[in-house]
This record gives sequence, structure tokens and C-alpha cells, in this order.
Amino acid sequence: MTIYLDHQASTPSLPSVRDAMQPFWAEFHGNPHSSEHSIGWSANKATESSRAKVANFLGVDSDEVIFTSGATEANNLAIKGLSIPEQRDGRRKTILVSATEHKCVLESAAYVSQTMGCELYEIPVDGNGHVDLDRLQDMLTEDVFLVSVALVNNEIGTIQDLASISKLCRNMGAILHSDFAQAPSAVDLLDYSDLADMVSLSGHKFGGPMGIGALYVSRELKTRIEPLIHGGGQESGIRSGTLALPLCVGIGAAAEFHSSKLGTISRQRVAELRNLFVNELTSNRDYIKLNGDALTSRHPGNANLRFEGHNAGEILQRLQPIVSASTGSACSSGISEPSYVLSEIGLTSEEARASIRFSLGHSNTKDEVLEAAEAIIAVL
Repeated sequence: MTIYLDHQASTPSLPSVRDAMQPFWAEFHGNPHSSEHSIGWSANKATESSRAKVANFLGVDSDEVIFTSGATEANNLAIKGLSIPEQRDGRRKTILVSATEHKCVLESAAYVSQTMGCELYEIPVDGNGHVDLDRLQDMLTEDVFLVSVALVNNEIGTIQDLASISKLCRNMGAILHSDFAQAPSAVDLLDYSDLADMVSLSGHKFGGPMGIGALYVSRELKTRIEPLIHGGGQESGIRSGTLALPLCVGIGAAAEFHSSKLGTISRQRVAELRNLFVNELTSNRDYIKLNGDALTSRHPGNANLRFEGHNAGEILQRLQPIVSASTGSACSSGISEPSYVLSEIGLTSEEARASIRFSLGHSNTKDEVLEAAEAIIAVL
């Protein structure tokens, strides 16, 4: 059986999530927007209960949560929806994004810079992937209307100093959007709930189902978001389309788990397994090095390791079907260029091509971690 160490690409659904969703595939099949009969009322009640769980997870109000198909749509909606001239402050036309953002953020920002008369600049990061706060302060002029910085990086697990970033943005009157896709399995979101004006989530990154995500939009900004999808006016008119009832229930259940003490315990357990895995590999092996921040300061499941003198792709091929991991973001699969995230933190192309992202999660065990480390050492 394959040992799955690619949880930052997608996590297996939590047992509580599967249990919560099961009845909504058959028994409870109503359209949440059917307002004239009891079946529709029941479906609506289920989606609104899940919305409340997501809102509680983020520490916001339910009416500030918009369901989407995932973080990619949420990020597109946040950036494109605020960027048309009619919705942004007329004198502001500049967007700032960190250089190590997920592709969907970088591409959305590039699109609006090309089509909506916006200027786009990337905020540099240091060798650990942290936004350069001094450079950000210099770049934050009265022309900036939107800043986008992910709380947790999807390749190297860096956790940003969002409090400092938020303070700088608010001092200049800029809107702060943060991609939280990787954050639920890494930190307590309530510690960051009041720092960003918009936040994106993806269900399958924290034990929920694929195909569902959410965008938190502060009440002050809701009337300024231009929809990407038009139709029946669902989701406060911001995101039309019939909600996927079972998926909404699933992301709500995942949010409930991670909001509980069980979520905290899970994060701690995963960190212990990740530390064991890294120590097994790096002990007395100088050619295996950690990319990015210290283990204690990153996503608890992330271990981006560099195998100097080796090719990461070849290592992964030789590990099949024993261990599943990746050389970077799943959305960049098939791209032959080295990881731009690793390049931004100062790695050479050769070093980036020697690097593998191992990401552990709630489904892993100590035996799996030790077996995976043994298999990697054998391949090397």
C-alpha cells in the first residue's frame, strides 16, 4: 500500500466529514434554493449550518462567507471582483502580491493588470520565504488598493507574519486578501481572523471534500465585489449557481473538526511525525538539507527537502509505488521548470531540481513515516 506524503496537494477526507456527507448523497437531496417546500427548507438549513461552522472557524459572521468551488475560484473572485474600475477607489490602481503566491493568485493578478488598467508588483521574500516587510512598507503607497499574501505557503510551509503585514496595509488604507488554503492544517485560524479583509479556503486541503471552498469577504467590501459567475443571484448575488449540498456539509464538518480540540491535537501529532521523518533522513547525511524556515516555524506537516547531487524527479519515480510526494505544487505538475518558490528564496536551478516536498497529514502513522524514510534512504 502506498504511503501518502502529499497532503498539501490534497488530504484524505476526515472520517467525521464522510459520515456527515453520506446522508446528503441520497436521502436528503433537495435544492438549497428551493424555498417553497420542506425538502428545500431542509437542504437550506443544512447549507446554512455549514456556513455557520465555516464562519466560526474563521471567527467571522455567517453572512460574510461565500461558498465557491475551491480556493482557486475564491482567489479569482477576490482579486478580479475588486479590480474593475467601478469597484476600486478611483485613484488607486496598484496590486501587490508576494513573489511566492500560489499560481492562481499570481495569474489572477496578472490578468487584471493586463485587462483592467492595474499595475502589478511582486513583494520579494527572504531565504525562509517571509515577505520582506521593509520592502512592503516602501511599496505601499496611496496608489495601492489590494495586497495579497498567503498565510501559509503551499511548497515550503512558511507561515507569514500576517499581523505586521495587516498593520502596514491598514495604515495605508489598502485591502488585504490572504489565501488560507494551507492554513487550517497548520495553525489556529482564530489567531488570524481579524487581520485580513478577504480570506480564501479550500475544502480538500484540510480533510474536507474536493470541489468546495469559501471566500470570506468583510461586510464593508461585500457590495464592492463584482461577480465572476452570473445567474440566479445565489450567495448574496456574488456567486450564482446551485450550491453543492453534500460538499457544503463536508466543508462545514471539516471546519468543525479543526475548530475543536481534536484539530489542535491533530496538528501537534502531525508535527511530531514530520520531525521524526526529517530526523530519520537528515541524521548523519549532510547532503540532505531543509529548504525554508525552521521546522518549528512552518506548516507542521511540511518538509521540503533538498537531496544535493540527486534529481528529485528520478527519486520520486524510483519510490513508486511505495511513497507518494511531489516536487512542488500539484497545479504545476508537468511543468519542467524548477519551482519558482524555491528560486525566490535563493535556490539555484540545480538545487530546486533536487528538492522534494513531503507533506504529512492526519492519515499518517509512525510506522508509515519510518517505512517511508527507510525507502528513501534505500533509493538514495
